[in-house]
Amino acid sequence: MPHASPAPSTAAFAAPPNAATRPRVLIVGCGFGGLEAARALAGENVDVTVVEKTNHHLFQPLLYQVATAGLAAPSIAAPVRMLFRRQSNVTTLLGEVTQIDAAARRVTLADGESLPYDHLIVAAGATHSYFGHEDWAPHAPGLKTLADAFEIRRRVLLAFEAAEREHDPARRAALLTFVVIGAGPTGVEMAGTLAEIARHTLTGEFRRIRPADAQVLLVEGGARVLQAMPEALSERAREQLEALGVRVRLNARVTRIDGHGLEIALDADTPQARTEFIESRCVTWAAGVAASPLGRLVAQATGAECDRAGRVKVEPDLSLAGHPEISVVGDLAAAFSHAPGQPPRPVPGVSPGAKQMGRCAAANVLLRLSKLPTRPFRYKDWGNLATIGRHSAVADVPTPFGPLRFSGYPAWLFWLFVHIFFLIGFRNRMIVLTDWASAYWTFRRHARVVHDVEAPRPPLDALSE
Repeated sequence: MPHASPAPSTAAFAAPPNAATRPRVLIVGCGFGGLEAARALAGENVDVTVVEKTNHHLFQPLLYQVATAGLAAPSIAAPVRMLFRRQSNVTTLLGEVTQIDAAARRVTLADGESLPYDHLIVAAGATHSYFGHEDWAPHAPGLKTLADAFEIRRRVLLAFEAAEREHDPARRAALLTFVVIGAGPTGVEMAGTLAEIARHTLTGEFRRIRPADAQVLLVEGGARVLQAMPEALSERAREQLEALGVRVRLNARVTRIDGHGLEIALDADTPQARTEFIESRCVTWAAGVAASPLGRLVAQATGAECDRAGRVKVEPDLSLAGHPEISVVGDLAAAFSHAPGQPPRPVPGVSPGAKQMGRCAAANVLLRLSKLPTRPFRYKDWGNLATIGRHSAVADVPTPFGPLRFSGYPAWLFWLFVHIFFLIGFRNRMIVLTDWASAYWTFRRHARVVHDVEAPRPPLDALSE
C-alpha cells in the first residue's frame, strides 16, 4: 500500500532546491528601488526572491495622468512576473511583509508564510502623510497607488456629473470647485491637468453647466510652488499655472477638511492672519509623504533609528548599523550621498534616487559575498522636471558647465521625452506616445470610465446633508 506524501512545509516554498549552496537575497517591494536591485543581480550566483503586495510595478511619475483620465492604468504599469520572466534566478511572490526577525534572518508574510534570507533589501516605498490628521484622508485622497488614481478620477468625473443635475447655484459651485493641496510636482501637475480638463476636454459635452466655469485651486502652505526648484523657475511655474486658469493660494495652511470642503489659515504667522473656508466636493491631497509602515518594523527588528517621516537611517553603504546583511533603499531610506571631497547630501525622494540606491545595494551584496569592502552610495543628480500643462513645464538640469534651466514649450518637450524614455517596456512607450499624440491634437481623454457610480462616499454623499 503506497505511503501518503507528507504535506509540503513552508520552507519548501521559501527557497529553491539549490538554496543550500547559493546565497538567498530577499527584496521587499518592486518599485523603482526593488526593481533595479533585482535587475542588478541578473546572472549572478544568487537566488533572488521579490515580495510585492501588488502584482505590478507602477511608474508613479505618470500616475496623475491615470487620475485625470489621460492614460489607462496598463499604460504605466507592468506585471511583476512579466518583468522577471527571463531572469531565471528570480522568484516573485505576491504578499505583504508583516514581521521581520533579524536574528533568525526571516520575514513573515500576512498569510503566515516565513521566508529565510541571507541578505535583505527593503524597498517598500512611501505612503501619504496627513501630519497627524488621518481623519482628513476620506475627504482628500492622496495619490500613491492605482487604487488612489481610480478613486480621484471617480470623484473628479462624478463631480461634473452631479453638477449637471444640481439646480442650486451654491451647491453647483461647490461641485465645480476642485482643490489640490500641496504644490510639489504632483500637486502642480494635477492642478494644471484639472484646469485643462475643465477648459478643453469636456467642452460641448454638458448642456446645463459650462465645465470651463469650474475653479481649480492649488493650496500651498509655503511661499512658493515647486520649492525644490530655483526661485525663478518656481515663479515661472506659478505664472504658467495661472495662465491655465489655476488659482494659486500661497502661505495657506490647511487647518480642517471635511465632506463640505476645507478651511485654510492665511498668513498664519503675521498680524494679518485670518481663516477662510472653501466649499469643495473634490479635494486631492499632495502635501505630505511618509515612509511605508514597514520602516518601523525594520527599526524595531534591528534597533535602527527612524527620522520624523518614518524613514530608516542607513549607513553610507545603505546597510543598517549592526546588520550589514540588511539594506534599505528608496523612499524608505533616510540616505545621504557621499561624493569624494564633498559633505554628505540628503538624497531626494525621486525615482532616479531610488533606482541608484537599488543598484548600489545589489552591488554591495555582491561585494560582501566576495569578502570585499562595500562602497558608499553616491547620488547622481539628473535634475528636476515638472509639467504644468500643454506647452508648459519647467526644467532644472545639471550639466558640466552649470545648471541648465528653462521653461515653457522646450521644457514640455524635454519632459515628454524623459518620461517616455524611462517607462517600463516598449509596448507602454508606444501606447503612451500614441495617447499623448491623440490628446494633443484632439484635447480628448479617453480613459474616463468610472465604476461604483452610486457608491455613497465623499465627495457626493455630502450633497444629501
